[in-house]
Amino acid sequence: MPSLVTPVMSPGSINSSSQPSLPIDDDLLLRPWLSSDAGAVARVFQDRAIQFWHLRKADSEDEAQEWIEQWRSGWESESACHWAVVDVDGDRVLGRVSLQSIILVGGQAEISCWTTPESRGKGVCSRAVARVASWALEEAGFNRLELGHSTANVASCRIAEKTGFALEGVRRQALLHADGWHDMHLHARVHEA
Repeated sequence: MPSLVTPVMSPGSINSSSQPSLPIDDDLLLRPWLSSDAGAVARVFQDRAIQFWHLRKADSEDEAQEWIEQWRSGWESESACHWAVVDVDGDRVLGRVSLQSIILVGGQAEISCWTTPESRGKGVCSRAVARVASWALEEAGFNRLELGHSTANVASCRIAEKTGFALEGVRRQALLHADGWHDMHLHARVHEA
């Protein structure tokens, strides 16, 4: 059955080249995840705030290693793009930012992020989100990025607002957390022609 629309991004738009590392100013770098990051991921997912908002915990480094392999395979399958947020030397993991649920035909993705407890409140997450959004909308060819978060997650709302993601509405009882159903804010940025 023929399509009536031309895809915004064709297959191969993402994985035709290696996943890029994206510098942020002179002190941060977004780079693909490495196997050696498993210990840092396992430690971060012991944090109660990470578990609450991201609904997961890592029981071992081996489990974190499996996640990293899944994150890395997302680039090849063009289903997701995951970056480690690291210091400029690339050694210390400060957080994660990703594009998930990619729909090539519509040039759409959902952005997700977290930072380590010691990196919070320092602009690390907002700078990483802004850099990935810029890459996605201005370089990679995406048309729309969505950022969703619990209405109770004030920090995520500030990041969305600070990085130009306009609030479009509230999705009622949209995500089940450990403490029950949460309403979710839906923010979005679109490519400006």
